[in-house]
Amino acid sequence: MRNDIDTKNDIDNNGAIAAEPWRIREAAFEPSRAFLHETLFTLGNGYIGMRGTPDEGTLEAPGQTLEGTYLNGFHDTEPIRYPENAYGLARVNEFMLNVPNARRVAAVVDGERFSIAGGGVRAWERTLDFRTGLLARTVEWETAGGKRLRIASRRLVCCTRKHVAAIEYAVTPLNFTGKVRIETNIDAAVTNLQAGDDPRVGSALTGPSLIETRREVGGQDVLLLQRTRHSSFTLATATESVTSGADVVGIELAGLGHVFEADVAQGATFTLVKYVAYASSRDMAADAVGPHVRAELARARDAGFGQLADEQADYLARFWQDADVAITGDDALQQGVRFNQFHLLQSVGRDGKTNIAAKGVTGEGYEGHYFWDTEIYVFPFFLFSRPEIARALLQYRYHGLPKARERARQMAHDKGALYPWRTIAGEECSAYFPAGTAQYHINADVAYSIRLYLLATGDFDYIAEQGAEIVLETARIWTGIGNYDRAGRFCINGVTGPDEYTAIVNNNYYTNAMARTHMTFAADVAERLRTERPADYGRIAAAIGLADDEVAAWRAASAAMHLPYDEALGIHAQDDSFLSKKPWDFASTPKENYPLLLHYHPLVIYRHQVCKQADVVLALLLLSNEFTLDDKRRDFDFYEGVTTHDSSLSSCIFSMVASEIGYRNKAYAYFMETARLDLDNTHANTQYGVHTAAMAGTWLGVAYGFAGMRLDESGLRFAPTLPAEWTGYRFKVQVRGALLDVAIDATGADYRLLRGERLAFAHRGQPIELDAQRAYIRMENQ
Repeated sequence: MRNDIDTKNDIDNNGAIAAEPWRIREAAFEPSRAFLHETLFTLGNGYIGMRGTPDEGTLEAPGQTLEGTYLNGFHDTEPIRYPENAYGLARVNEFMLNVPNARRVAAVVDGERFSIAGGGVRAWERTLDFRTGLLARTVEWETAGGKRLRIASRRLVCCTRKHVAAIEYAVTPLNFTGKVRIETNIDAAVTNLQAGDDPRVGSALTGPSLIETRREVGGQDVLLLQRTRHSSFTLATATESVTSGADVVGIELAGLGHVFEADVAQGATFTLVKYVAYASSRDMAADAVGPHVRAELARARDAGFGQLADEQADYLARFWQDADVAITGDDALQQGVRFNQFHLLQSVGRDGKTNIAAKGVTGEGYEGHYFWDTEIYVFPFFLFSRPEIARALLQYRYHGLPKARERARQMAHDKGALYPWRTIAGEECSAYFPAGTAQYHINADVAYSIRLYLLATGDFDYIAEQGAEIVLETARIWTGIGNYDRAGRFCINGVTGPDEYTAIVNNNYYTNAMARTHMTFAADVAERLRTERPADYGRIAAAIGLADDEVAAWRAASAAMHLPYDEALGIHAQDDSFLSKKPWDFASTPKENYPLLLHYHPLVIYRHQVCKQADVVLALLLLSNEFTLDDKRRDFDFYEGVTTHDSSLSSCIFSMVASEIGYRNKAYAYFMETARLDLDNTHANTQYGVHTAAMAGTWLGVAYGFAGMRLDESGLRFAPTLPAEWTGYRFKVQVRGALLDVAIDATGADYRLLRGERLAFAHRGQPIELDAQRAYIRMENQ
């Protein structure tokens, strides 16, 4: 089960970071916040993730720090052991590994090594700039002998060079002339965080999972080769160090690193730039990883740190040009929105082989697993801002089809594909099937993202090449699991919807409604292929053994789908039994007993009318045109009263629906619960990694919520509102090759076509078409 609240730690809200629109900054090092800030100051590029620990190392305080470095998708495996076994249970867990820490650099004077734990810090400032992608720190340090130094470091993980990171470490004597040493090494004695009693925060692994196979230490470079214990991947970690600004009088080898000594004049600066590269046999042949990282290091060294920094700034400038959400009237919120977008970009895989983990590449929570969060929460952000990344996320699901087919057979489906609820490389890793494997809606979620991609891009080539096979194979599961009851209704029994406090039910509303949309879309895709691209249709049908009567069966099941509805209450029932359960006694539940799953047996929760997160309310958002506003209000009113929001995936959904039905104050309150969730550590567990779904939910809250954006077969439309707390906001969306700028203020909305030949959409039901001749329109409030 998943939950994102209360991990029984003492970290409080993050008042140490001032509200600045384009960066986060700490003006002093506070040990009590170190664990949290390591997450917030993480750098990544979708492949490498480096937690924001100091260059010199951490406090060495167990449970209060995690010096993690991660590679998206790089993992080991371990068997899942069940005291009581059953057929078809998940057998193998995949977990992301903490790989060697190659960023260690430290200054040494008179044999005294600078460490944040050693005292002598006279000044400290650290910033993470969202526009440059640089983590910069300046510290003034006084040795026990009274010598003062300024140590300035800059760190980046290259967005344009997948395998490369770099650290610039500059030491300036302030009141003396003499010898300064800079140590640099690779710490290979890293391990994963042990979960203990809480499997959400780490793995059950004990001891190292990487076995050294070779090391090479040269004059200024290091190469370390390792292999994983069980998954048989080869990992290469390499560094090369370049010094400048002072005459180096000695270089010593030290384990997996070097010590550079120089005579440095007072006021002069001795600088070391350390280039770092990682690669694994998940990306290339095992014997190629060593030569690859050496070649990447050579190219980075030839470019120099300055050019790498320029490349990073250029890459981010292009990203922000199309993706920025600007809010006027609230600096703290503006910071939160950009922080969230920045971390989404840092965490998302872009190679078609990797996805985005629930914690990104910032920590070990949920063991680096990918969930349905990608398709429903994260995917739309990239679809409308960086569609090429959205396409890569869909390619990841295509590459996972063979494993999904295997899982379907394990689950007694003789055809079709069933995607895992949590995974890295395609295996189902959920050891608790009632709230894991039973969430069959993952198939509909993946198909929903493909449908949305087609609507937004018109890219039917992708459908023919990969998308159709996913959509058709996953649609087969619904006719395999469902059946017609005596009343002729198509029913889907024994599943779990998004709400993890209600498990193994019949006719979960969200699942059935999404399955209906899925099967209808699958039939549409099959018929369009057969009509427009008969060769592609023939190839796909032959490859998967698709029979003509299957398409007709999807149409029939969609038309007959049972969607639970209670006439007396006038609401859509979450499932066949939900409304017959005893309501949870919220009035008698003490605050310290939330989240419920940490204080009550699952069966106790399952027997009650209580929701962990949005379920029916999520269907109201995703399938918006299938409900009237009155439907939405009645459903919202009821489910708000029984939902704990014990999941970070919940509040943003309630915000968007509240905005649509006119509940302005509630919409804003729910939105604010999401927007600074990690910066303020409101769920008290950000130290284990950020919450990528909630981060994406912030963008959704602006676009889908306050701006009322929807895209379906009827087209693109907006129904914008302005929160009373703001004076205005603006964002951009890419649709069908066009880039549209949307700006909202107190009196109306501005729409401007920035790129593309033509775009048609609607503003509060009024059709608008912009083109090169008429690229702007102002819509005043009525």
